[in-house]
Amino acid sequence: MTDRPHAADVAAHPAALPFAAILCGCAVAMLTFGPRSAIGFFQLPMLAEIHGATRADFSFAIAIQNLLWGAGQPLFGAIADKHGTARVLVISGLLYALGLALPALFPSTTMLTIGAGILVGLAVAAGSFGIVLAAFARRVPATQRSFVFGLGTAAGSFGMFVFSPLSVELIARFGWENALLVLSGLMLIVPLLAWPLRGGRHGAPTTNEIEQTMGAALREALGSRSYLLLTSGFFVCGFQVAFITAHFPAYIADLGIAPGWAATALALIGFFNVIGSLASGVIGHRWSKPYFLSLIYLGRSIAVTIFLLTPATPLTVVVFSIVMGLLWLSTVPPTNGLVAIMFGTRHLGLLGGIVFFSHQIGSFLGVWLGGYLYGRNGSYDVVWWLGVALGLFAALVHLPIREAPAARLQPASA
Repeated sequence: MTDRPHAADVAAHPAALPFAAILCGCAVAMLTFGPRSAIGFFQLPMLAEIHGATRADFSFAIAIQNLLWGAGQPLFGAIADKHGTARVLVISGLLYALGLALPALFPSTTMLTIGAGILVGLAVAAGSFGIVLAAFARRVPATQRSFVFGLGTAAGSFGMFVFSPLSVELIARFGWENALLVLSGLMLIVPLLAWPLRGGRHGAPTTNEIEQTMGAALREALGSRSYLLLTSGFFVCGFQVAFITAHFPAYIADLGIAPGWAATALALIGFFNVIGSLASGVIGHRWSKPYFLSLIYLGRSIAVTIFLLTPATPLTVVVFSIVMGLLWLSTVPPTNGLVAIMFGTRHLGLLGGIVFFSHQIGSFLGVWLGGYLYGRNGSYDVVWWLGVALGLFAALVHLPIREAPAARLQPASA
């Protein structure tokens, strides 16, 4: 099971193989992104039943999850680049199922950290956007990458839309422990979806892509100013979305708004995230990706500012959720597209994984600071405003990024 060409398969099924791979890849993105995006709904029920557990404990476990998601993605991306996407996805599904089951079977802060933190973090690293989108990039021509990146991201967004109300309903009917066990069982579907992603490449890779070593790819990327700027900007994306994912349900409860609106809010974010991701794939193909990313981050800062300065009501929660949904994962297609344009697809899993690691360092800080500062101040306000400032920073750092191949690839592109 490798990502190198299988000539017989491609000859026999010239159109079916990419279609099957994209369909299963989208299903994997939906399944791996769904449960971890709904984890915020488990916070208050867990804390009510696990003796001595606090919001800081929950925040630490989810922060570890986000950090390991980022740290593991370059590793799993490199393994997928060399040995195939399918093998990595099998690991993802098994780790995910175990990680969700442990805190349900052995409720404690330790099992919460090991299961929902460490194991789920590694599982998502092995089966998330970076792994799936790198597999897509090797199967379609460059002119279609932005669009299929949008499809894969939209599928993950749809997972958020599906799993948010599903998790709330499961918790209400069966309790949080059984809800986690149901989600654990669903993760065992991921290895079954791995088979169509076992091989295939669109066209022949150029000589300079084949011969470039992993070390050379790293040196080239880390010597690129545009790559470093892109990496620093993606840190902000992680900080903003992870904080909202983990703490928005509790924040809404603190405002005195009925808990049902929290489920509605995250479901709306997930639904409009689908629209935003698809639109981002189309827009990123036609417009400047760096300028488009600047506008997304600026839009997020404006949306949060208006939300914080407006009296909180169910209507403002709904409007904010719709706007943030449109801007939520719309950063992913142009960000991955820029990495593919700059350096090609040979080491895209690794190089895209490093960019995503920056995203997850931001996620770790967003989730952890949310819980830590709430414990100190009894409020999330500082973290909200820090996210606004970081959004303005990200809007600025994307402006100088060059949307062009590295010198090594320019003759082949021409």
